[in-house]
Amino acid sequence: MSRIGRVPIVLPNGVEVKLNGETVVVKGPKGQLEQKVSSDIKVDVAGNEVRLSVAGQDRNTKAKWGLYRIIINNMITGVTNGFVRELEITGVGYRAELKGKSLNLAVGYSHPVEIQAGAGITFAVPAPTKIIVSGADKQAVGQVAADIRRVRPPEPYKGKGIRYADEKVRRKVGKTGAK
Repeated sequence: MSRIGRVPIVLPNGVEVKLNGETVVVKGPKGQLEQKVSSDIKVDVAGNEVRLSVAGQDRNTKAKWGLYRIIINNMITGVTNGFVRELEITGVGYRAELKGKSLNLAVGYSHPVEIQAGAGITFAVPAPTKIIVSGADKQAVGQVAADIRRVRPPEPYKGKGIRYADEKVRRKVGKTGAK
């Protein structure tokens, strides 16, 4: 049995959860999110609580129970507070700038790399070497941040590249030369 799945989700003020068949719809001040839930998982909305229960005793169903609870909890957190992922750019001449809703990166290639903001995602560039990705959907924010990092991942010798703000890059010594 899932220990996480049993815990009820308390709804904050201003958040509304509705069920449309197998789809859970969460509305809040920062937007609306939808998630399809497996038919084996039963979602009950009563008052200001959301509870999940399992219909069958299948091992695979029990494994999904806690997963869907966390996904719905992240949806509720996203429409109230939102999610933020910060990236840092390290390297001589490496910089980022915002043009409309798209992000332009100059990271050592012969051309600037342009990344479009998806639905519900916003970029902020407080400094040329700092990028902030924010939005209500945790999965989308994480995926866009990973796509930005993939443009020029940090290399281990000089540490140049795009990294998460909380990421530690393990540095290598490199060659020492012939003696």
